[in-house]
Amino acid sequence: MNKYEARTNKKKDAIIQSALELFREKGYTNVSINELAATSGVSSVSIYNYFGNKEGLVKECMRILIRETTQAVECLMKEEVGFKDKLLRAVALCAEMPNQLLDRYFSKEAIDDKVFIQLFSESAKEIRMDILSVFIESGREEGSIDSSISTETVLEYLQAIAGIQDQWGTASEFRTKADELYKLMLYGLIGQIC
Repeated sequence: MNKYEARTNKKKDAIIQSALELFREKGYTNVSINELAATSGVSSVSIYNYFGNKEGLVKECMRILIRETTQAVECLMKEEVGFKDKLLRAVALCAEMPNQLLDRYFSKEAIDDKVFIQLFSESAKEIRMDILSVFIESGREEGSIDSSISTETVLEYLQAIAGIQDQWGTASEFRTKADELYKLMLYGLIGQIC
């Protein structure tokens, strides 16, 4: 890596760290680009150059925060268990990830910021679909997913399931219903046919 790339990466890291701190405390709406620039020690132009806009910065922050989840999914892919078990665990990880991140990393003020939560949710959904796409392709290669069903259709189906989960109000409700929903997703109404 040359000096320019090293300097660029250092600036990006400073912006991301400042954004994470400010978004944690204040949410999205109450943080300006100028405040982000001042806190990170760069110009506001640099933020636009690296991330496009504040929304792009939120997406990058999400990617940083979910590294732990993506690493868990990567480990899961390497495990010597059947595809169905892997898929169930991946869907569970992806479904629980946004709530865990919000609880762990953000203040009540940030969570009350509707714009922030919408951007956060959209970013989480996008990343979740990227993760699940890998599993779909793996399942197809393994012969566990019907190759006549497109990846797009499977992802839309999984998004519909995620929409159901989004309606569940509490963590206990999620835990109670999640296993049933996953079984329904994998085996349908009739159940597992031997």
